[in-house]
Amino acid sequence: MLDLHKLHAFVVVIEERNITHAANRLFIQQPPLTRLLKKLEEELGTQLLIRQPRGIEPTEAGLALFKEAQLLLEHARHIPKLVQDVSQGKTGQLNIGFTSSAGLHPLISLVLRSYREIYPNVQTKLEEAGSQKQLDRLISEKLDIAFLRAPISRDIGLKHHHILDEPMMVALPIGHPLTRKEKISSNDLSDENFVLYRRSSGQGLYDNILYSCYQAGFSPRIIQEAPRPTATLNLVAAGIGITIVPASMHNFWEHEIVYREFDDSMKLNAPLYLITRENESSAKVSNFIELLQKLLPTMA
Repeated sequence: MLDLHKLHAFVVVIEERNITHAANRLFIQQPPLTRLLKKLEEELGTQLLIRQPRGIEPTEAGLALFKEAQLLLEHARHIPKLVQDVSQGKTGQLNIGFTSSAGLHPLISLVLRSYREIYPNVQTKLEEAGSQKQLDRLISEKLDIAFLRAPISRDIGLKHHHILDEPMMVALPIGHPLTRKEKISSNDLSDENFVLYRRSSGQGLYDNILYSCYQAGFSPRIIQEAPRPTATLNLVAAGIGITIVPASMHNFWEHEIVYREFDDSMKLNAPLYLITRENESSAKVSNFIELLQKLLPTMA
């Protein structure tokens, strides 16, 4: 197999067109360089150089080798930096998944924007999916990071990082009687028509809402489900019913929807979790988590 040392010497000889000058440039004597070139020709089974009165000239095969060797040597010069960049998480691809509601939190857009600025050579590939699909894709190593609204079991080879909790709010259509109240109690909701998004789209929030309603003493009357949280707000704006969403969504449809906080009778929070593999060793993932933790105080 050809080695880079021989190829480098060959390229220098072609560039200098003179064995003596090439030897000086390579800091070796002329006889060892001549033997090296002879060995290269033997390995390739063809003549590579011709001595002419005006100096060394490559044969047709030698010229072809010269062009390829230049490319190979140039690539080889970049390999150490490439390896360093990969080991430091400065290049490659980072695959990030999120549920519909998790992806709408401003922290996610902030950390993505900042990450791209700091690590411009890392391609971030984003994917919206339901909770279970994200967990499956993490396990199969098709995702590196997932943002969910519920913790996960540690016995499946994954690890969750609790990022934050945000309050949830009631979303009401314009003109709804409850818009006259500053805060909403659990009793206010017991006879209301609810529109929720499908559990498959975000198991964590869906279960949290239903559990809190049960704890408050009533079962929500769900008259329609939508594929994602933003779609439920469309239904609220149309007057179909009311819904409960994370506070980070309170700017959606703000001219058609009124958002109200809960009173002390019903404290309902929406947690945000970052999920990784238990044995994750990627520097890209570590860099992302470190940056997120630095930015988290700005969300207070």
